[in-house]
Amino acid sequence: MKNRIQEHIQDQVSEVQHAAESWTPQRALTWAFDTFGNRVAISSAFGAEGMVLIDMASRVRKDFRLFTIDTEFLFPETYNLMDRIEEKYGIAIEKVYSVLSPEEQERAHGTALWTRDPDLCCGLRKVEPLRRKFGELSAWITSIRRDQTSVRSSAHRIEWDAKFGLVKINPMVDWTSKQVWRYIHDHEVPYNELHNQDYPSIGCTHCTRAVRPGEDPRAGRWPGFAKTECGLHIIGPVPG
Repeated sequence: MKNRIQEHIQDQVSEVQHAAESWTPQRALTWAFDTFGNRVAISSAFGAEGMVLIDMASRVRKDFRLFTIDTEFLFPETYNLMDRIEEKYGIAIEKVYSVLSPEEQERAHGTALWTRDPDLCCGLRKVEPLRRKFGELSAWITSIRRDQTSVRSSAHRIEWDAKFGLVKINPMVDWTSKQVWRYIHDHEVPYNELHNQDYPSIGCTHCTRAVRPGEDPRAGRWPGFAKTECGLHIIGPVPG
């Protein structure tokens, strides 16, 4: 029965996928909310793109669902921004955690796992919690853009997420960084203060540094490793 339902949903996605490429982000959000109701939620780590998407969603539907994977290793500035979001938009952010506390992870996998096996650390603190969250959803909305990484370059605005088994909506997939920041300034959207300190991409404290002049915007993520993704947007299995 589950496979038949998934096949039906995949057929629906195939029908709108091509047309959706010309949609505005707002139209994609409207389609997502109208199609899936309370079974769709925005996933955000509250980067610049994520803040734009949250602001857009608030203008489409006041009671939208918003969740974040709280690794418990986030920057104080990120937690401060969460408080500002809840106050400004009148919503409660659904926080999702790993089944392992940081202390339990250290006992099970040793000290500073992220310095030895960042894929496993991301798997435990991000991918596994996300997979659990998807048990209550039929679709998720992200703020990824094609020009962010090579992995994201082939993303569609509406697509079937075969890795997690649900619909994935990427309303801003064809936007540029310039468009993102223009929207932020035009609409006075709050954003992470670290962006003003040469942090274009912000993750966990242990695996994020400021970017040096001339570096790629994601060079500050997992420095020292050939890694640009935590695993949430990688097609196929993630190590660990």
